[in-house]
Amino acid sequence: MNLDATDKKLINLLQSDSKQTTKQLSLQLNLSVTAVYERIKKLEKENVITNYVALVDKQKVNRSFLVFCHIKLIQHTKEYLSNFEKEVQKLEEVSECFHVSGDYDYILKIYVKDMQEYREFMVNKVTALKHIGSTHSSFAITVVKNETKIVV
Repeated sequence: MNLDATDKKLINLLQSDSKQTTKQLSLQLNLSVTAVYERIKKLEKENVITNYVALVDKQKVNRSFLVFCHIKLIQHTKEYLSNFEKEVQKLEEVSECFHVSGDYDYILKIYVKDMQEYREFMVNKVTALKHIGSTHSSFAITVVKNETKIVV
């Protein structure tokens, strides 16, 4: 789908605040409410906009301890990769999982309450996963930048 300048501006506005009404958006875009509504529906239909979410303050829900866990599998067979990816989907502490190049095969982004909860997660859940050769954990000291917005 080719996005024109108005589509891009609309996407950026929605990423900044998706609770804006079509009326508010129409005023910012100099379009009618109907035109804005139709553009949004088209972007949703084409899966340019895939979801609307509420961002949560991690401190207020006791999930402010951020860990990046690098995982190396014992082998790189299709079965091992597929099995790991299926199992990691079930781990609620894992907010993101990336299959990466380099020294490790996967990087997990994990939010837990504290170091003790992370230890329990590792001991009870990660070590239960099959085909893991090694892990390496890095702990976030401070967040320098954390954006959800993709500028288009």
